[in-house]
Amino acid sequence: MGKDVIVACDFASAEQVFTFLDKFEGGRKPFVKIGMELFYAEGPSIVREIKKRGHKIFLDLKLHDIPNTVNKSMNVLSRLDVDMTNLHAAGTVRMMEAAIEGLTRPDGTRPMLIAVTQLTSTDQESMENDLLIKEPIDKVVMHYAANAKKAGLDGVVCSPLEAGKVHDTCGAGFVTVTPGVRFADGDIGDQKRVMTPAEAKKIGSDYIVVGRPITAAEDPVAAYNRCVAEFCD
Repeated sequence: MGKDVIVACDFASAEQVFTFLDKFEGGRKPFVKIGMELFYAEGPSIVREIKKRGHKIFLDLKLHDIPNTVNKSMNVLSRLDVDMTNLHAAGTVRMMEAAIEGLTRPDGTRPMLIAVTQLTSTDQESMENDLLIKEPIDKVVMHYAANAKKAGLDGVVCSPLEAGKVHDTCGAGFVTVTPGVRFADGDIGDQKRVMTPAEAKKIGSDYIVVGRPITAAEDPVAAYNRCVAEFCD
């Protein structure tokens, strides 16, 4: 499994995302993340249109509901031919097992399925005060990751700070997808647990998710290529 940079296309419309993706015509086509904002604005058609352009897609909708609902929803998403999708590990092992069942197509194939452990905007203080989870955040992330592996998932979304420990806990083949990546000379925005692409590579992240440092850059293609050079090469 090769490392890759996933570009978070957190745009509000198809027009905005295609204006951005047009900049990459003729070069390396980035693996893109379609999140809630774009998916809710444009619906499933945006996934199909981006896929036709030759991009791999991480559909980032973070499902979290009762097992039956997640099962049926994943069954619908399985028809979109995305490469990766996700849910919240907090939904329990049973919910994650139901998700795998729903996502698996009749021919046995399915997209990669990963679980969100704790959001990178969450720190120990907010986890304790807002969620009433008193355990250390590192212990919580590892427990959620172990549950995801038990349920049959392919990996987790986690902070790059936790990627190495996730591999120690769940094995080298258990995928780590890490947002919260910023250039050393960039703004960390609302993320609280961050690393540079080079640091994320060193610690063992398999995929990094990078948004504004690329999408809001003066030269997005150059910023993307810088990420690839630091993380993949």
